[in-house]
Amino acid sequence: MIKNHEKNNNLRLFLSESIWLEPEHFDSARKLSQQVVDEFKQWQTYLNALASLGFAKWLKENLPEQLIKQNNQIIDNFTHIQLGEFKFCLIVTEHLLDELVNIPEDTIIKPEAAAHLYVVVEVLEEQAELVLRGLLRYDQLVIYRDKMNLKTRDGCYQLPLAEFDPEPNHILFYCRFLDAHKIPLPVLTTVNKEDNLIQFFPQTKTKLSQWLRGIFLDEWQSISALINPDINLALNIRNNAESIKRGKIINLEMQLGNYPVVMLVNIKEEAEEKLRVLIQLHPSGETKFLQPNLKLTLLSKAGKSLCEVISRNQDSYIQLNPFHGEIGKQFSIEVSLDNITIKENFEL
Repeated sequence: MIKNHEKNNNLRLFLSESIWLEPEHFDSARKLSQQVVDEFKQWQTYLNALASLGFAKWLKENLPEQLIKQNNQIIDNFTHIQLGEFKFCLIVTEHLLDELVNIPEDTIIKPEAAAHLYVVVEVLEEQAELVLRGLLRYDQLVIYRDKMNLKTRDGCYQLPLAEFDPEPNHILFYCRFLDAHKIPLPVLTTVNKEDNLIQFFPQTKTKLSQWLRGIFLDEWQSISALINPDINLALNIRNNAESIKRGKIINLEMQLGNYPVVMLVNIKEEAEEKLRVLIQLHPSGETKFLQPNLKLTLLSKAGKSLCEVISRNQDSYIQLNPFHGEIGKQFSIEVSLDNITIKENFEL
């Protein structure tokens, strides 16, 4: 393995890697950020998207033989990229004036968010430029955190930029010559009785009963952060204070020509440890109507279709018939158009 460049600030002055942003990057970033209602999150989403698109371009130019996957399911956390077996987490910032890097705790401890390589990306928006400021492997990051007994501040660990390797070519070196499995990442653990179910419901499964205790995965956001209630009157009409509502952007951007939608899940606790579930599909941001022929389908644990609804012209939303189930029951929801299908897995 390559040795980390510890506290090599002199070298950092000469080795920054610049990536020029293209007009289409700004167009895509602007469209993605407009799906977020909250103004602060909208700006961060814009920066994250610029960083992700520019960094992916850099990887493609330097490693054209390897397949790149961009995880933009979490629309305001557009920072994860996978190249071959390597997972990248981009730490996106506008400036590093204090030479400290904030790394969200979730991107270290959560199996679905952890990455082999953490790359600090400075976005110089007015100059249409990205600067790769440093690289740190997951194992190095954890060792430093434990050695220094770091505590989180506002959900983030703060590391000196000097702890990051300033040589961007080492990113390419790792991807070409290092086995990603040499950098072990946290893994999901399950009780014995669930071992077999993991085959059908991998790490993307959402446990809705956890919402009753106020536990939400990052991708499930408040409705106000995803949908403008002034446009979508259905939300106001059907508001129910006793229920819990969360929404998630379903990324149809790559597959369906930049057409994101919001899956809204509404749960309510009932007697005998049962939950009532209502699933809806809404347009995102300022969009008023769904695209016609979008299909929303409820599937059993075994994949059998139980219920479906298809959008028509000028449908502002569609929803499945409400259903009830005991805690622990598993199901899936599919969003599809033509031959494109995206599936979300749930457990009550």
